[in-house]
Amino acid sequence: MPLRSIMLVAALAAATPALAEEGRALCPDRPGLGTPACTVDVGAVVLEVGVADWTLDDNADSRTDSWAFGDTLLRAGLTPSLEVQVGWTMLGHVRERDRATGDRTGRTRTGDVTLALRQNLRSPDGSGFSLAIMPYATLPLGGDGVGAGDWGAGLIVPVSFELGALSLGLSPHVDAAVDADGDGRHLAYGSVAGLGFDLSDDVSAAVELSLTRDRDPAGHATAALAGVSLGWQPGADSQWDIGVNAGLNRASPDVQLYAGYVRRF
Repeated sequence: MPLRSIMLVAALAAATPALAEEGRALCPDRPGLGTPACTVDVGAVVLEVGVADWTLDDNADSRTDSWAFGDTLLRAGLTPSLEVQVGWTMLGHVRERDRATGDRTGRTRTGDVTLALRQNLRSPDGSGFSLAIMPYATLPLGGDGVGAGDWGAGLIVPVSFELGALSLGLSPHVDAAVDADGDGRHLAYGSVAGLGFDLSDDVSAAVELSLTRDRDPAGHATAALAGVSLGWQPGADSQWDIGVNAGLNRASPDVQLYAGYVRRF
């Protein structure tokens, strides 16, 4: 075989993995309330960082402001349809004000660590009809007032459907959620439903609704949130995002604002 032909074959063989990777679109967890069914391709790594998150919970007795900085999720593809995830909040701050006395308290700590596996069962790139299962566990490594105080676990079953220009996503979940006093666990369950659509070639948007029934021993409640988010992808391997969530009842935070960044390696 001529030397030129040998070099051409070698170049095509070397380019094949890169072409295959480029063929799978970036499918980040951020932004939004739901969980996508797609997985990171084998050998790829995705870093997702919440640059800043703010949550306000205001009621008749007290006002609580919570901030999170560096809310980080690392995702790595183990097979074409299986990924592993490690999540950690680098820094959290909680400030509370008692309306009756005017007293203020504040805590600044690191957050808990979350470990998860996501196994896609159909369409790991998220196209068409996509389905996955995602067991997870939280480790109580965060500081008092920012971390939950005990371990928790759960299972999410993300599902997505492409409906022409729209994408419908569902994220039903069941959880062994940590009790409000930080000692023990209780049942919580619910789902997120959302519609995603493109505003342009680089900008996508989503509107979502989340309902969660929490059977905490301190009191049962159903939290309801509505959210709107935007994502801008300046390239095939990165994304900037912003979003806002609004509480729909007294059992929910009043408002949540956040912004973040995603990078695939």
